[in-house]
Amino acid sequence: MARTNDKHCVISLFCWFIRVKEELGSGRVRMAWVSLPVVGMLLVWWWVGFSAVNADYIKYKDANQPVAARVGDLLSRMTLEEKIGQMVQIDRSVANVDTMRTYFIGSVLSGGGSAPLPEASAEDWVNMINEFQKGALASRLGIPMIYGIDAVHGHNNVYNATIFPHNVGLGATRDPELVRRIGSATALEARATGIPYVFAPCIAVCRDPRWGRCYESYSEDHKIVQEMTEIISGLQGDIPANSRKGVPYVGGNKKVAACAKHFVGDGGTTRGINENNTVVDRHELLSIHMPAYSDSIIKGVATVMISYSSWNGEKMHANHDLVTGFLKGTLKFKGFVISDWEGVDRITSPPHANYSYSVQASILAGLDMIMIPFKYIEFIDDLISLVKNNVVPMDRIDDAVGRILLVKFTMGLFENPLADLSLVNELGSQAHRDLAREAVRKSLVLLKNGKNGTNPNPVIPLPKKVSKILVAGSHADNLGYQCGGWTMEWQGFSGNNYTRGTTILSAIKSTVDSSTEIIYRENPDGNFVKSNNFAYAIVVVGEHPYAETSGDSMNLTMAEPGPSVISNVCESVKCIVIVISGRPIVIEPYISSIDALVAAWLPGTEGQGITDVLFGDHEFSGKLPRTWFRTVDQLPMNFGDPHYDPLFPLGFGIETESIKELVTRSTSDGVVGRPCMLVLVLALILSL
Repeated sequence: MARTNDKHCVISLFCWFIRVKEELGSGRVRMAWVSLPVVGMLLVWWWVGFSAVNADYIKYKDANQPVAARVGDLLSRMTLEEKIGQMVQIDRSVANVDTMRTYFIGSVLSGGGSAPLPEASAEDWVNMINEFQKGALASRLGIPMIYGIDAVHGHNNVYNATIFPHNVGLGATRDPELVRRIGSATALEARATGIPYVFAPCIAVCRDPRWGRCYESYSEDHKIVQEMTEIISGLQGDIPANSRKGVPYVGGNKKVAACAKHFVGDGGTTRGINENNTVVDRHELLSIHMPAYSDSIIKGVATVMISYSSWNGEKMHANHDLVTGFLKGTLKFKGFVISDWEGVDRITSPPHANYSYSVQASILAGLDMIMIPFKYIEFIDDLISLVKNNVVPMDRIDDAVGRILLVKFTMGLFENPLADLSLVNELGSQAHRDLAREAVRKSLVLLKNGKNGTNPNPVIPLPKKVSKILVAGSHADNLGYQCGGWTMEWQGFSGNNYTRGTTILSAIKSTVDSSTEIIYRENPDGNFVKSNNFAYAIVVVGEHPYAETSGDSMNLTMAEPGPSVISNVCESVKCIVIVISGRPIVIEPYISSIDALVAAWLPGTEGQGITDVLFGDHEFSGKLPRTWFRTVDQLPMNFGDPHYDPLFPLGFGIETESIKELVTRSTSDGVVGRPCMLVLVLALILSL
């Protein structure tokens, strides 16, 4: 109000001066020659005061101004160097206060496993990020940076965080509301460490399980993937009802900016080879791989990441038609488009062969923020040169920076650039671990429950009170194998020492009756199994952790010694096999010897979710999110294909009832005069 009142005073004084002048002309005022200099001095004094007040006012710092006005005002004040600095994202390992201030860096990230120190606490993360932020705020215009991280199944880079099932498991739940709650929990854990931006969700539609990123995909069915975009509402908050389509939204400091990735077609590459070529016509691209992006944009997703892959031979990082034409034009996306890690380098083969061309091609294609973890000065120099030589027009730079600033203003970064310690207790909280446990039990798919297909004698639920149980397999007591890739390190880890959680073996021990003896052997021989008179055996086998190209597999075989463990155990004792994998793997040769088979995917840190359903405390309800093939020679094979002949089809999953439901149903049958004492007694025995 002070600015408005000052303006009114100047106007009033000017009007009074005019009136005095008119009265002088009429002869009604004497000695006016004294008044005129005084009036002039007053006018000058008021004008100087008014200008001083307005000099202190900076529109882009005024939170009451519309975001568009703030963006426009800030853009008008920025130099070319400041604008290009906003387009740069660097890894934390090369970031420091001086770099942030000198190069006007717009964003910092943690690559897979890039942490402040081993077993860093939430406080360690907050302190590191705030230090970088102080450098950004010390620049001429004080534009805050945005810190990003891969939080793809929980806050997976951070020690002690809750690790949820990977996306393939969440697809098996068919439960968008559950996924939304997981998004909210992940946002809280990210904010607990001072991080407001996550590179999630991956909304690829994996069409070939040989792809090393298939576990990052919710399903081969784009409709399931579309449903799971509800995680964006959990991460960012519900977009306001009156919001325009495509405008990003982040609902406060307990939410984070999300990132739909990888645009577009990354799950459809030839033979599932990572970063390869997706050879489909435009109709197939738009009908299978694009719909989840449309849904994400409707939900207000803040950013979109571009895929390393190509579409019909053209690199997505250089595809103007799809990035600018379709994503920004047709779909009306108003947030910012970000490259993948060194994705600009990979426009050429070999990577970085003609970097200036790659910079030109990516920026003209419509990319706004470039993930250049290390060689950021080269990018800055090249882009400045391209603009000054009129190769890249200034309005393309302004579009990119305007979108980045739009997200930052929308998030409230200018008002609250520094993180505090108010949320540190959210990291790995019991409530989040309970949620992850729920997600695990809902993600499990029961593929077989009895020796023959009709299952007249189901094995599951398992009795808790027996004399002796054998637990076998390399994955039974290995938290790293249980979590998979993108956990603590980019490629994951092996063992139980890198974060906190419950292994399947530990969960079994805590679930069964205290009188039941548990014997664990990672790779028992047949004689050991035969000589110990086990009531039954639980065998846990599968894949070792991997990420991206390291996971590409043309044979999809089980990790050794999995097959021999199944053979040694299942030929001698009733056996329940749990498969820990990021995708379907070869299982048909062993299935006849298996009594019960469970697809557990990559369940994360909460192994008790598995025992919840094995022992009947909860029911099996998961459905296959993708087709389980018989042999790899059938691949690619997806539901609806003319040669569709799966071992288990998309959507398959045997449902069970919990012990509580069995008892309730049996009791109810008795009330209406149809008692089944055998079922009731059996249920009571199992419950014990």
